Amino acid sequence: MKEKQEGSFAAMVMEQGRNWEREQEDQGQVRSHGPGQGQEQGQEQEQEQEQEQEQEQEQEQEQEQGHCQRQEQEHRLAHILGGYEQQPLDPRLYLAVDNCFASKRWTRPAEWLGSLQAMGVHYAEASADNEIDPLYMGEAYMKRWAEDVRRESKKTGVQVANLYSGHGTYATLGLAHPDESVRDRIQRRWVEPMAELAAELGAGLGFYCHAFSEAVLQDPDAYRIAENELYRRLADIAASCKKLGVVTPGVEQMYTPHQIPWTIQGAKKLLSEVGRLAEAPFYLTLDTGHQSGQRKFLQPDGATIEAWAEDCRLRGVSIDSSLWLGPQSANKRFAELIQATGKERTAIMEQIADEINRYPYLFAQAFDGDTYHWLSELGCYSPILHLQQTNGMSSSHRPFTEAYNRDGIIFGEPVLRALEKAYQNPAEPGMPPKCEAIYFTLEIFSATSDTPAAILDNMKQSVDYWRQFILEDGIKLSEALSRLN
Repeated sequence: MKEKQEGSFAAMVMEQGRNWEREQEDQGQVRSHGPGQGQEQGQEQEQEQEQEQEQEQEQEQEQEQGHCQRQEQEHRLAHILGGYEQQPLDPRLYLAVDNCFASKRWTRPAEWLGSLQAMGVHYAEASADNEIDPLYMGEAYMKRWAEDVRRESKKTGVQVANLYSGHGTYATLGLAHPDESVRDRIQRRWVEPMAELAAELGAGLGFYCHAFSEAVLQDPDAYRIAENELYRRLADIAASCKKLGVVTPGVEQMYTPHQIPWTIQGAKKLLSEVGRLAEAPFYLTLDTGHQSGQRKFLQPDGATIEAWAEDCRLRGVSIDSSLWLGPQSANKRFAELIQATGKERTAIMEQIADEINRYPYLFAQAFDGDTYHWLSELGCYSPILHLQQTNGMSSSHRPFTEAYNRDGIIFGEPVLRALEKAYQNPAEPGMPPKCEAIYFTLEIFSATSDTPAAILDNMKQSVDYWRQFILEDGIKLSEALSRLN
């Protein structure tokens, strides 16, 4: 319906322009005069003809100007309504490594930059977990750290392309905390110092430091307020980054209801709302393992709910915690449904449906659990792509070794194909400009008991795997695809 309205509006504007042009042409028509009588009449006719010629020239100029103005108006309108691209953008691709693999092992810039150099990597993502968290380290230390990074980057040829949040801020409610002072502290004392550091290094910034508590999720009004407050704060951050020159700030995509954005539609809503409020672009970080939870939260239909109730009745249980009905109120009605009979069951089913419909934000669709669908829809708005191998059941941040690849679902060619589709899709209203560069960033976790040699070997194998697809940094997507054949 929205597309139809927008199309009608565009047609109306263009028709108004054509009507205006016809009116100008009508005004410029030369009216015929009767034959002159005598020399005086002839002179008057010549003067009138000269005046009419001048008027015609002026009207032609006005028509040309009007035509140019309408063309400009049509182009602006097309941009506002979603735009059109004569040629799809062809982004440049870079291979990078998040230095979280080095956390508590290789902590000085000289150490982890040197390790990446030895692996043939030229771009790094610096994680706050590897000794650069503003809440822990302080301003003086961060300045020294930046100096160390610049010095060692010159030595190694490895550049810090992006800064990213780590587990410290991920583990809190952060920007969505119920206490405003905590929200302020995270924004002012963590996000903003990281943005300033990114600007100093000429790097990008990505983060995730918010979540909604169960109390918020179980109250639609409270959820709406918390969601809008989060958008406002993210917009403040986007506007601040724009002033600093950090051009692609963004938040990471997650996979459960309490951590938005976790659905494709929810991600589009967040990007468009934050961009609208900030009047500045805001982006997404896709993670190839962050589609492992959505299928646990699908919205059940009536037949499914009745089948669940019958199964629980036969097993003699009053509730099954593995079933997802969304709000607690729906679960209470479901417990009643198990014990109900006859007409009573019909009434309870209607109550369950009503409760579920009040909480749409608690449910995903099946395609929200598909990594490649995310990439084909939103990959063009993801300047950072976090790479991990996964079996699709958990986000374990496994390396791309031969053993893990056998059981994995993430592979280079389908990732590139999905990105190609995202760039071929028409621009959507309200979304930020499509990314001109994407950093394919390995985000591999190691176990506490892993040996240093095993950690480095896993990283080297992962780098080697992805170098098959990003043969050199800065390669265009089209060229990377052409070399697959």
